[in-house]
Amino acid sequence: MGKSILIAYATKHGATREVAESIGRVLRDHGAHVTVHPAAEITDLDGFNAIVLGGALYTGRWLRDARHVLARFEGRFGPRQVAVFALGPKTTQPEDIADARRQLDHALQRFPEVEPVSIAVFGGVIDPAQLHFPFSHLPASDARDWREIRRWADDLATIFGISTALAS
Repeated sequence: MGKSILIAYATKHGATREVAESIGRVLRDHGAHVTVHPAAEITDLDGFNAIVLGGALYTGRWLRDARHVLARFEGRFGPRQVAVFALGPKTTQPEDIADARRQLDHALQRFPEVEPVSIAVFGGVIDPAQLHFPFSHLPASDARDWREIRRWADDLATIFGISTALAS
């Protein structure tokens, strides 16, 4: 039987959910049994071999629901592999990605027991129509690199020991 993977995500406006679902599709293509679920609704980790936890970065902070999953299950991850991702920078310029990675690393420092097997930062989405002033005056953008997201998910399949033979 294939590996069972939980992908938990914290999102405000849906962009992180879309990334989580994309990662889930890739891992399913590799033969894993995948459950994609909002981080706020995770009540246990039983039955999962690995966890992928994602959340958006807003004003330098990883969304609370993502942090709460780590706090809620602290000491109970056991042998499960954990991978983490964040969305946030307005561009995929190296300095923007590096800055977002520092923000994510800062959030993860509060949970020294969790040693992610992989960490990724992807560009974020700005939809001014969904934001409050002054952010509602930012230009609309979508800096998600779907090819990079799929590549990271393929890498996770290898890290998690999932069959590399893609299902037809």
